[in-house]
Amino acid sequence: MRAWIIARAGEWRGLVQSVSELRVQRRATVEQALGAIEAYRGVARDLATARRLVPNSRTTAGLEALYGQLHALISRKPRGGLPGLLDLLRVDIPQAAAELRSRMVSMALLMTAGAAAGWWLISTYPSLISLFAGPAMIAHVEEGHLWTEGMLNVVPSSVLSIGILANNISVSVLAFCAGIFFGLGTFYLITFNGVMLGATFAFVSQHGLAGALFTFIIAHGPVELSVICIAGAAGTALGESLIRPALATRRDSFQACAHRLGPLLLLCAALLVGCGFIEGFISPDPSFPLASRATIGALYFTVMCILMSGRLFKR
Repeated sequence: MRAWIIARAGEWRGLVQSVSELRVQRRATVEQALGAIEAYRGVARDLATARRLVPNSRTTAGLEALYGQLHALISRKPRGGLPGLLDLLRVDIPQAAAELRSRMVSMALLMTAGAAAGWWLISTYPSLISLFAGPAMIAHVEEGHLWTEGMLNVVPSSVLSIGILANNISVSVLAFCAGIFFGLGTFYLITFNGVMLGATFAFVSQHGLAGALFTFIIAHGPVELSVICIAGAAGTALGESLIRPALATRRDSFQACAHRLGPLLLLCAALLVGCGFIEGFISPDPSFPLASRATIGALYFTVMCILMSGRLFKR
């Protein structure tokens, strides 16, 4: 057995290197594809032998990981083009959304609990608003004006929307990437965003501006907050892949989880681009009444739900 492992180890190491190179290539030659399939069959035979002779060894675990990587490599879908985009919208995004459905609900409840805690904190101790808002914002509200008033007069809508969407995307990406800390970073970010939201509404409510703030955020807020919860749900799934790996190693489990959830995060980024345009062009413009803003917010939220369900491009 030792002689067999030593004889095959060089080929296994070469396969690991080949798999790493093929995974980052957009295209493969016919020879490379046939070589990968033949290697897949060879690793399957070696794995069967290792499971029979040394079932609980590091060799068997390594072969299982290599077998899984080769299986994913030869079974992956073609990239790019209209067919790839349609498969993304029909299959990959709905599957990722279905996998995260319960986590999304949990993140929404966590953010709601954080918002309630923030509301109670500022309602009970108003002076603590300085922990969540800057001096300029506090001064505007105390003078009876929202800090959002006059934004169109100071910054052009195009520049404003670009800055807003960049900030929204960075928050969502951070909520997802924080899952690498075994999910704890994601829990902190979602809770903190909820606390900030509740604290802000409590503060403006004390000065009679809660309705004005609601009018400002109703057009973009539902989708924006939902995307943050989706990114948080993906972050917790990423953390769980490290805590309870489903594959042979934590690295393989982490990579597989990130690969499954990546399409949903791309959709979230696209939705946040739309939120940025709404927040830059519509939300600060007083010519849009509350009814129009609420209609835009409801329609955009409906579009998000339809895209996540895959029904818009269903076969």
